[in-house]
Amino acid sequence: MSAVKLAIVFYSTYATNLEMARIAAEAAKATGAEVRLLRVAETAPEAVVNGQDAWKATLDKMQDIPVATPADMEWANAYLFSTPTRFGQAASQMRAFIDTLGGVWFQGKLANKAISAMTSAQNPHGGQEATTLGLYTTFLHWGSVIVAPGYTDQSIFAAGGNPYGYSHTQGKPFGDVEKAAISHQVKRLVEIAGKLSA
Repeated sequence: MSAVKLAIVFYSTYATNLEMARIAAEAAKATGAEVRLLRVAETAPEAVVNGQDAWKATLDKMQDIPVATPADMEWANAYLFSTPTRFGQAASQMRAFIDTLGGVWFQGKLANKAISAMTSAQNPHGGQEATTLGLYTTFLHWGSVIVAPGYTDQSIFAAGGNPYGYSHTQGKPFGDVEKAAISHQVKRLVEIAGKLSA
């Protein structure tokens, strides 16, 4: 299997997707993949962020994590996106990053690469599936190869049964069940990415 270069691209407001991305990065590294953990830039006005202690604390906590760029997307041969849902869609910060990728997309540099997505919401029916499927629509435009977890492991059932991609309810702790589902998704992604790049 060829070496997998995985870009984990995430946005996090209150640290949920930050934790999901870190769990995924650890699982991916355990497979031998080369991993870049990357946050998308904060686009909300500084005054708005600073006006909410939890939001500001999360941003402060992520300062050591590089901001994702189109060059990172060109480098990677696999992608895992993680974003909170906003009214059933990816957070605007994630969409803003996606909107910078026209150049690499036009050159075909996102095509034929394995990709998967995770999300979170305030409650179990807060738009998680719609957010993940919305991201997959974008990935189809890129020509990327979607690698959803499907029902390929018992951990998917145990964590709530979402076959499209792991989804987390904000405020719920990350225990063994949640970590197992995230780990399975990223290991499956790395496995398929290795086959595609062989």
